[in-house]
Amino acid sequence: MEQRISLITLGVTDLARAKGFYAALGWRGTEVEETVFHQAGGLALVLWDRAKLAADCGLPATPPTGFGGIALAHNVRTDAEVDAVLDAAAAAGGTVTRPAAVNAIGFYSGVFTDPDGHAWEVAHNPGFTLAADGSLILPDFGV
Repeated sequence: MEQRISLITLGVTDLARAKGFYAALGWRGTEVEETVFHQAGGLALVLWDRAKLAADCGLPATPPTGFGGIALAHNVRTDAEVDAVLDAAAAAGGTVTRPAAVNAIGFYSGVFTDPDGHAWEVAHNPGFTLAADGSLILPDFGV
């Protein structure tokens, strides 16, 4: 298996609400057959009905409760951008679950959840370079 992620699909309970939330954050999506596709750099973020996604994965459709074990990350170029994204998420109907601050590792970040509880960390980590197109370039960890 090649080291690559092509799509991330988020199971949502109300597709129209989820589509509106991400649109309010500036994401441009295309609705196709009860899904919404967003180009996100070299991968796609897809919104799809939670029960249909569970069935497609061969899993039971359990109600969303608590932390799902996955956090998405959105890195930005400045601390001010962290604050702006968190403010925009809250204004769009998300919940800031960890206000922006310098974290234990030493960079500035905060976390919000979308209306379906998907966690997004918004971070300005000067050690993680962002290319002009927004793609993340990992540092040499000395491996």
